[in-house]
Amino acid sequence: RLQMLHRAGFKTKTNIKGSLDRHDAGKAKEKKVPDMETFLQARDWSGALGLAQWRLGTEECQNDPSKKSETLLWMAYCASHLGDFASALQNIQTYMKSEEEPEPAAQLWKAICLYAVGEYKEAEQCALKGPSSHLGPLAQLQNRILFHVANKMADETKLTIYLQKLTTSIEDQLSLASMQFMRGHYQEATDVYKRILLEGRENLALHVYVALCYYKLDFYDVSLEMLQLYLNQYPDSPCAVNLKACNHYRLYNGAAAEAELKVLSASAGVPISQSEDPVLQHNLCVFRGGDGATKVFPPLINVMPEALINLCIYHMHRSEYNEAFQLIKNFEPNAPEDYIVKGVVLAAVGQENNNSEFKKQAQQCFQIVGSAPSHCDTIPGRQCMAMCFFLLEQFEDVQIYLNSIKQYMAADDNFNFNFGITQASLGHWRSAEEAFNSIQSPDIHKEFTYIAWKAKANIHTGKAHLAWEAYLSLDASPKSYTLLQMIANECYAQGHFFYALKAFDVLERLDPSPEYWEGKRGACVGAFQRLLAGDVGCKPAAAAQLPATMPAKRGQGGVRGCAAWPAPKLPIESGSILDLRESTCAIETCQFTSHSNVPYRCAFLCPSGVKQTLMI
Repeated sequence: RLQMLHRAGFKTKTNIKGSLDRHDAGKAKEKKVPDMETFLQARDWSGALGLAQWRLGTEECQNDPSKKSETLLWMAYCASHLGDFASALQNIQTYMKSEEEPEPAAQLWKAICLYAVGEYKEAEQCALKGPSSHLGPLAQLQNRILFHVANKMADETKLTIYLQKLTTSIEDQLSLASMQFMRGHYQEATDVYKRILLEGRENLALHVYVALCYYKLDFYDVSLEMLQLYLNQYPDSPCAVNLKACNHYRLYNGAAAEAELKVLSASAGVPISQSEDPVLQHNLCVFRGGDGATKVFPPLINVMPEALINLCIYHMHRSEYNEAFQLIKNFEPNAPEDYIVKGVVLAAVGQENNNSEFKKQAQQCFQIVGSAPSHCDTIPGRQCMAMCFFLLEQFEDVQIYLNSIKQYMAADDNFNFNFGITQASLGHWRSAEEAFNSIQSPDIHKEFTYIAWKAKANIHTGKAHLAWEAYLSLDASPKSYTLLQMIANECYAQGHFFYALKAFDVLERLDPSPEYWEGKRGACVGAFQRLLAGDVGCKPAAAAQLPATMPAKRGQGGVRGCAAWPAPKLPIESGSILDLRESTCAIETCQFTSHSNVPYRCAFLCPSGVKQTLMI
């Protein structure tokens, strides 16, 4: 997720055509110091602030209270355009203390700064001290401030009251669009901006706002088209260039995005990596795949919520679930993307620690996004609904949502992993095996969950030897023991008695319990029956030839119910020599032993007279 600047739009001196950034300024051609108006027309807020600070220190300003007050207000105005609302608030407070009768709008200006620094209760109290008139620009400004404060304080009753007081003025409509944007209603915000553009094409900066909405709606090509209308006029605007880079990141990769920022590097005269702009620092770290995330993101957590979210993602990519959980546990999501990240973290921690409460909270986060009107028909929205039902183990519903986006996600390894598990849970083993085989990520290949599910799919599709090879590739550990139990049970249930026998033999060696011995004995007889039926390769026979089996259940103590598995009904006794006239092979010797360290040996005399020995 990338941090994008989107102002609320309730400033006292509204200039929509004016710039979005201080760096759009052209360089003064004359060597003399320009006046304040020149800096403002060029949108050089840093230059204007420097001039105001210089004026404040002059003897003329110090001896003239009115000029001092005017200079303080200009300093606050420039600081607010630079995003430094703490300094703007300090300048306004200094002005109000120095004036016996400050301007009526001063309380509203102070409320704007308090709102910007997150002091919402103080901002509300300050705004209510403003002009008592219910008409005029100041009354509209007061209503806009209270409107946004109510949203931040989650007071829906007050929010509705102030919403009804909004007028059709450009300022009020911009405020409404900003509210829609902050609540994730990007299409509604776009409609408001387009309506204003139809009324006045000179409001060039609105193209950036529309482009930002399209970016949030995942229409990156359309966003670039809208953005270019502004960049044609102001090619070095940091806000517009940054948004263009974000679009290129989504469409291509981080390298393409970083290349777009070279325009800002050229205009500033310093490498982009040395920029002090927190937004550029943040996004550059994202473009570089999280390089330096532990240094860049933590200081920005209190500046922009995206830094916290991206730091969580950084930890999740490294399987550092507890670190991500500590960051997100007290975080209240405001945007759909925030709910998604929090849901993923809670689901990971819940599954890791088998915590049902965390999994329930994760399911609720996914449901909020998946059922939202703005996201229900998007790819992330349907993914969220799929994960919601996945946690509820309602795999038929999971399949419906995953199938609806499969054509767009066919090359995504994470999607194929979830799709494979879903298909396997529904018994669609061929489809599950295809999904698992399409995964290319080496990291996923190393996960035990992937190894176990793929082994189970291999067994159900007649490739039990692949499951056994997967077990042999693991080091001795509790996970390999669990996989061995699964192979023993599934192979026996599917009639792959040869590999069931191998698995039960190893299990009995590790834990010489009667249950494993019974399973091994049944699997051995089953393998012999297959051989007698002419299936020398121990491949699954037709369904009619399979012995009746009862699925095993795994418990904490290992395999349960093995003793109840019926063995094939064959008249074989220890040491006996039989002549089965209906078989193509005759048993020469057959030995049974209860000693786990002695291999089973069965020698066959084929019609050709050549003796074949099978070592089990």
